[in-house]
Amino acid sequence: MERTKRPVHTSVKDEQLIEKRRTEMIRGAVQLFKQKGFHRTTTREIAKAAGFSIGTLYEYIRTKEDVLYLVCDSIYDQVKRRLEHIDLEQGTLESLKLGISFYFHVMDEMQDEVLVMYQEAKSLSKDALPYVLQKEVDMTGMLETLIQKCVDRGVLDMGEAHVHLIAQNIFVQGQMWGFRRWMLQKSFTLEEYIELQTNLLLEGVSGHKKKTALQ
Repeated sequence: MERTKRPVHTSVKDEQLIEKRRTEMIRGAVQLFKQKGFHRTTTREIAKAAGFSIGTLYEYIRTKEDVLYLVCDSIYDQVKRRLEHIDLEQGTLESLKLGISFYFHVMDEMQDEVLVMYQEAKSLSKDALPYVLQKEVDMTGMLETLIQKCVDRGVLDMGEAHVHLIAQNIFVQGQMWGFRRWMLQKSFTLEEYIELQTNLLLEGVSGHKKKTALQ
């Protein structure tokens, strides 16, 4: 069940300006959190990195934790926007492959944000952390939906537990590109990595079907 989004204080009414300023804030904060950690970074440093004054910063947030919360939230929103471009009703291998590719590309583009989220999410308060963790569940749920549609259409043959596990595998494989890209890039481009991981995934599913048929 999706948790209610926690409102982040702002005294500004212009929604476009809020989004613009918070994007600048997130970009600056991510680099600082990555270099110094959440606790050692000050709101004044975040404001400077974002390109505006500390007074302007507090027009868009109330606490430093709000910034980390927005970082985590932005990752989910990006994945959601990408996957919404896919016709989930198709239930084809091509739609599944497209979904995996979209997800991996978001993880590539937002690798700093993903790294910061995993390093610093523990710093969120008890009221904010469950919402952020639920976002991860929701992202995996999108992948489960793509896989389940293939099952419903008879393209893949597996039970609910397998659908859940494969979605988790895809989720982690995407993040692995971000965490281990410094090493993986020595052997693969992003597109090669996506193709290889997708093929390994589908070959594993095919192998499972063949094994089941023989039993």
